[in-house]
Amino acid sequence: MKTNIFVPCFMDQLFPQTAVNMVKVLRKAGCEVIYNPNQTCCGQPAFNAGHWDQARPVAEKFLRDFKDAEVIVCPSGSCTGFVKNYYKKLFEGTDKEKFLKEIKLNIFELTEFLVEKLGQTNFGAKLEAKATYHDGCGSLRECGIKSAPRKLLENVEGLELIEAPDCETCCGFGGTFSIKYEPISIAMAEQKVENAIATGAEYILSGDQSCLLQIQSYIDKKNYTIKTLHIADVLAMF
Repeated sequence: MKTNIFVPCFMDQLFPQTAVNMVKVLRKAGCEVIYNPNQTCCGQPAFNAGHWDQARPVAEKFLRDFKDAEVIVCPSGSCTGFVKNYYKKLFEGTDKEKFLKEIKLNIFELTEFLVEKLGQTNFGAKLEAKATYHDGCGSLRECGIKSAPRKLLENVEGLELIEAPDCETCCGFGGTFSIKYEPISIAMAEQKVENAIATGAEYILSGDQSCLLQIQSYIDKKNYTIKTLHIADVLAMF
């Protein structure tokens, strides 16, 4: 299957190895990976900050960059959910509405694509560790993804997956939320990390690198030994 990948801008700049690992996993799944180097941002940061006029040309560029893509895979439920659910607000009543209906059906978050579209759950990955999984708001609430990442992690050799009591609770990032409401954001990250540590986990895993950025910043501040890993990084350990 020819698979176009969309790499979120923050991942491109801060965590490029995770994007590389996504490509490794997709190729192992038998996909022909296509990367358009002209791609940039989906427009979500500006949109969430209320700057819709600034977000619209960025979103238009996204549509141009992927106009010929039959399938788009993104290693972020947040970005995937934004394109699926909020582009219609930016382009309502325009000539782009028909294309938006098509792209909504053709864009997938990584774990959703691997499990639901390809029907693959075992990539021969190995990680001797205890871990807990954080359901990012974008993945869970915008895309309805819950079981797919867990099915993949269940097949990682040596990995013991432990559910934390607040696995579905927001980590406190939310883009500009963490800046505008810093004390609340820190408290939410604290709850997330402390509850994960209480399970005995050595890793906090997620399909959203933006969440892990928030969580890891609290871990670093406290000098804790628990670590964060994107699920693409785990699946590429074969």
